[in-house]
Amino acid sequence: MAGHDNSYKLLFSHQRMVRDLLTGFVHEKWVEELDLDSLEKASGSYVTDELRDRESDIVWRVRWGDTWLYVYLLIEFQSRVDRFMPVRIMSYVGLLYQDLIRQKAFTPSGKLPPVLPIVLYNGERRWNAAQDVAEMVENVSGGLEKYCPTVRYLLLDEKAIVNDPDWPEETRNVVAALFNLEHYRGVDEALNVLGRLVEWLYSEPQEELRNAFTSWLKQVWAKRQAPKEHWQELNRLEDLREVYTMLQERTGQWPKRWKQEGREEGREEGREEGREEALRSTARNLIQTTDLSDRAIADATGLPLDDVKAMRDELQH
Repeated sequence: MAGHDNSYKLLFSHQRMVRDLLTGFVHEKWVEELDLDSLEKASGSYVTDELRDRESDIVWRVRWGDTWLYVYLLIEFQSRVDRFMPVRIMSYVGLLYQDLIRQKAFTPSGKLPPVLPIVLYNGERRWNAAQDVAEMVENVSGGLEKYCPTVRYLLLDEKAIVNDPDWPEETRNVVAALFNLEHYRGVDEALNVLGRLVEWLYSEPQEELRNAFTSWLKQVWAKRQAPKEHWQELNRLEDLREVYTMLQERTGQWPKRWKQEGREEGREEGREEGREEALRSTARNLIQTTDLSDRAIADATGLPLDDVKAMRDELQH
């Protein structure tokens, strides 16, 4: 998923993307009070307790009255839902505030500025994790409850948004177009969305954002959708309109090629899937019947450590 993370980071490094994200998907009155022309990327590197850089996350700031409002955009492309996301968000927001304190970036009244944490998720499963850390803490009473932390994030579950029958088609909203392309329901629909996107991005001087979309379409979208024989041809194209024209000409051939590739590769993929499922079954047995660590089980089976941790978490809850 690294390429997907990087392509999204590049896309959301453009003011137009963040503007459309706020105006199109944050349906709260205070958004109308923002000076969207003031949107700018905030500098800073935030490091977790495990010393892992959150390089895939992006921080923007925008004027809100006489102070800045910070938008912490966490890009989440895990195939599984992280049920401890509220704890991660609480940690990342804390790191951001520590950085703002070091910069003395206070409001005119001397307080810390507001932060809007957004989790952008594009997995297939519906997101079902808690959205406030308070929901994860055991209920207490007798006065202890007032010490329970509360940090909430805004979830944008792309697939759920696109599949919501009450969600209106956004007008000239490039983020809505991105979500639709991620979860389109047919090639014709994808081409219609892409055509509108091309029209919008060439109606204004937005060369860098066009280049970012071109890169995403070639390096991420097409490699998941197009037959392999078209990848090299797409990679030679540098202009978004050229990519769109090529897709218009080639997408009619895709269903046939998908069937052919399925016949040619299906047996090998079946064998690979069978081997992987056997390894996962072994890992589950080791988790349930031994005291081996996750690292030892990962080494024994050859599975990624994160997968073993996820299996243990699922078996214990």
